[in-house]
Amino acid sequence: MSLRLSCFCALLLLAAASSADKKKSKQIEPIYALPVPEVLPSAPLPDRPLPAVRELLAIIRHTVSQGQGIDVSHYQGHINWEGVSRDKNVQFVYVKATEGAGYVDDFYLRNLYGAKRVGIPVGVYHFFRPTASALVQLENFRSNVDPRQQDLIPVVDVEKRGRCSLSQFHRSLKAFLDGVERMFGVKPIIYTGVNFYAKYLEGKFTGYRFMVARYAEEFPGLCDDVPIVLWQYSCTGKVDGIKGHVDRSVFLDRYTVADIMLPR
Repeated sequence: MSLRLSCFCALLLLAAASSADKKKSKQIEPIYALPVPEVLPSAPLPDRPLPAVRELLAIIRHTVSQGQGIDVSHYQGHINWEGVSRDKNVQFVYVKATEGAGYVDDFYLRNLYGAKRVGIPVGVYHFFRPTASALVQLENFRSNVDPRQQDLIPVVDVEKRGRCSLSQFHRSLKAFLDGVERMFGVKPIIYTGVNFYAKYLEGKFTGYRFMVARYAEEFPGLCDDVPIVLWQYSCTGKVDGIKGHVDRSVFLDRYTVADIMLPR
């Protein structure tokens, strides 16, 4: 067979095969075909970050009682304690004693003895500085505060974060709190703000009682179910015997003055 005839035969066979495939394809039912949706789905939205854990927790709400008190320092200047004693809303007073490694409030003893003289239960607070050694701060506090002169459980004012790591901040604060507890035989009360607690203290000091500052019409509470004894609701309060503004606090829930008195 010649080469030209061979090529011609091959073309005839390919044409026949193609015609047979076309006939077969017409007999195949499209049983595997997917239906075409009438409306195309919209593009997926970008991922949204999950809310912080504390935002997922229920807020622990608190009720307000009737008992109130104040805290003072050199900012209030000379106080007429006889005038303060006539204010029925002042059931206790906290006076600033020390701050950081070496500061002693100029009016500490004057305010301490003034409150005691008119019969108002009085206690002290230390302003904690995370930039100073906890042991040095504790020595400053011990050198100037005599637990035998106090009526109330001491307060540690925690408002500054410092530049150390968060774990170092927690260790330093815990060391100072432990030292104050050894002095007084009872855990001190921690004073802080709502936002500061949420950022730096949440879940770390749940074994302590708290005094929490929030200058608003209501105090919904914190995410942690910690004992909040006092709510500092104002820094612009007015009290007889004190010129200018003063911090005012109110007891929450079932707490009263008896709950912040030192055990005897």
